[in-house]
Amino acid sequence: MELDKIDRAILALLQANAQLTIQEIGQQINLSKTPVHERIKRLEREGIIDRYVTVLNKKKLGNRLQIYCQVTLDKQNRDSFDAFDVAIATLPEVLDCCRVSGAFDYLIKLIVMDMDDYNRFYQDQFSVIPGIVHISSFFVMAEVKNTTVVPV
Repeated sequence: MELDKIDRAILALLQANAQLTIQEIGQQINLSKTPVHERIKRLEREGIIDRYVTVLNKKKLGNRLQIYCQVTLDKQNRDSFDAFDVAIATLPEVLDCCRVSGAFDYLIKLIVMDMDDYNRFYQDQFSVIPGIVHISSFFVMAEVKNTTVVPV
């Protein structure tokens, strides 16, 4: 699907604030409510808009500890990747999980309450996933940039 200037403007506005009304979006891009509504429905139908979410303030939730982990599996084949993908997808502490090229197989972003919580998670749920041979953990000291906005 080809996105025009108006589609991109709508997407930019919704990424900044998904609670904007159709009327508010229309006012900002000089378009009436009906075409704005039709465009949003088309963007949803085509899968460009995947879902609407609420972004939480992690600090207000208790100064949560964020960790990036590099994970290496014992075998680099489809069955090993598939089994790991299924196991990691069940863990709510995992915010992002990407299979990557390079010296390790996965880069994972986790969030837990504190170091004790991470230790429990690591020992009871994470390190026991079959096929893992190495995990390197990196603890976030300062979050310089965190956005969900995709350039359009």
